[in-house]
Amino acid sequence: MSSPLVNHPCIICCRPTSMWCSRCQSAWYCTTEHLNSDWPRHRRECVPTNAPQPHFPNMIATPPPAQAELVSVSALLFMPHEDRVRVTTVQCRPQGTISQGMCPTPLVQEWFPESVPSTIILTQGLNGEPLRFPLHIWYCPTSLQRGTPVNRAIYRITSGAAQKPWCGPVVVLKFNGSRRQGYSDAGTNDLPALSAYFLAYK
Repeated sequence: MSSPLVNHPCIICCRPTSMWCSRCQSAWYCTTEHLNSDWPRHRRECVPTNAPQPHFPNMIATPPPAQAELVSVSALLFMPHEDRVRVTTVQCRPQGTISQGMCPTPLVQEWFPESVPSTIILTQGLNGEPLRFPLHIWYCPTSLQRGTPVNRAIYRITSGAAQKPWCGPVVVLKFNGSRRQGYSDAGTNDLPALSAYFLAYK
């Protein structure tokens, strides 16, 4: 004699069902359509079980986890061989969820073929005033240590008056607030704070 199937209420319509999410095995659905319609909500709480998952005839295949989409922001690009700074687009890969407060990772390696870039977070602007939107400066430590090539775009915005010339490529992103949990678009209105920083660099 076979044992009767255990029935749980469907999350969507409360109809008794013996089918569950195959990924977490803790959410019950009476149809595949109900699982698919609830997936945007359920995926935030759907944690795979650690136990091996044998295939049961009453399992509903769970849609694959959503891939985090890249976020695009405008950044300032100072290239050593260019006379002027330009605005460029930088792709950022989200880390965790927005509620976790983790800042996305900028994908800036294409401008730094020589070495892994280092970063500085600029929190003060002209006359030492705090920046409402801190600036995230990415630079090439190898070029800076070697002292070549001199960055002509930075030389230009400092009118050549910096105590030490800045070398190598520089990418500047702007945080979207003092908590530094994401980025907003950087633009030419950020140049005065950057110019003051590059002038003071020793």
